[in-house]
Amino acid sequence: MSKVKIEHLTKIFGKRVKPALQLVEQHESKTEILKKTGSTVGVYDANLSVEEGEIFVIMGLSGSGKSTLIRLLNRLIEPTSGHIYIDDEDVSGLNKEKLLDVRRKKMSMVFQSFGLFPHRTILQNTEYGLEVKGVPKSERREKAEKALDNADLLAFKDQYPSQLSGGMQQRVGLARALANDPEILLMDEAFSALDPLIRRDMQDELLDLQEQYQKTIIFISHDLNEALRIGDRIAIMKDGEVVQVGTGEEIVTQPANDYVRAFVEDVDRSKVLTAENIMINPFFTNIEVDGPNVALKKMRTEEVSGLIAVDRRRQFQGYITSEDAIRARTEGLKLADVAKQIPTVEPDMLVMDIMPLIYDSPTPLAVVENGRLRGILIRGRVLEALAANGQSDEAEAVEAEIEKKHAESESKQVDAKEEV
Repeated sequence: MSKVKIEHLTKIFGKRVKPALQLVEQHESKTEILKKTGSTVGVYDANLSVEEGEIFVIMGLSGSGKSTLIRLLNRLIEPTSGHIYIDDEDVSGLNKEKLLDVRRKKMSMVFQSFGLFPHRTILQNTEYGLEVKGVPKSERREKAEKALDNADLLAFKDQYPSQLSGGMQQRVGLARALANDPEILLMDEAFSALDPLIRRDMQDELLDLQEQYQKTIIFISHDLNEALRIGDRIAIMKDGEVVQVGTGEEIVTQPANDYVRAFVEDVDRSKVLTAENIMINPFFTNIEVDGPNVALKKMRTEEVSGLIAVDRRRQFQGYITSEDAIRARTEGLKLADVAKQIPTVEPDMLVMDIMPLIYDSPTPLAVVENGRLRGILIRGRVLEALAANGQSDEAEAVEAEIEKKHAESESKQVDAKEEV
């Protein structure tokens, strides 16, 4: 079940809202609506859903409508039309009292500007939301201290915001939000004002806290690398419209239109693509059934100089070259006796982490999950994954290094294959 869902959500700013809304329903562009009515469409007929416990990143350039959209979710900005569902309850029509109850019990918001009270200590800032709720002092202090402790800030509880760095102040803002124990955390460019290194630390902090708290987080960002790093799924907005929703891999590899394609063109694919994305079906031999002659025949048929070794349950057992199979045939050995171990990777391992293994391995890499063979990685596929994003220089450098390291090994493989 979706934790948050919006349907045909539209926000129009200006005096001529009704005619502007009619033009939205007629699918006129944001620019044309501005020309004809003088009104600005902040969010244009948006539809999306956010699953419970996921980090959902909404991103776009300045003016795309992302910050307006997140403020529509808790009705800090009132929608012009459409529906907002929280746990299947339509909050777009709630009266002021019920809306306040939803905000207090289900949502917390973290802003870019930290929003800390300068005259309150860190502990007092952290317990502020609980104080507003009327939580008894001892209980709210206990919850606030726990939140600060989880954020490694308890030692600073008696200090004031001005005594903390920007990164630490942002962590206090996050701790304050979590102290309220909200079901949904709204974060509007919460890390954008921080230096790059501190921002990365905060991203790590958020991921660590999410592992512990498992909140539904809707995170606004203009930084695609940040979105790819923390987001389970990403929505990209342009001119108030949601133009694509998907995982980072889907956004990068299957852009919905030219706008998204341009948006992701400078992304380092090695930090997004995984082994599962680029693996191919493996050439393998069942060492519990096949003998050396069968293995050699498979190599000739597939025009390869080696096979992945598996058992009857397709559990990975190693790698057998043509040289190994010839030796097994000559010496009367079983394939299991000559199988060699080769590097293995998990399906979710990033290409950037696979590269060092590619450098050092003269064989394919086996993609293995819970011991079972899923596929193989060959250097051509890895290089193709890099070159597909215009990273040809890096791909060429990798290829040159691999060729240098493995020329001698490949020469031996050719000689063995000729003997077959």
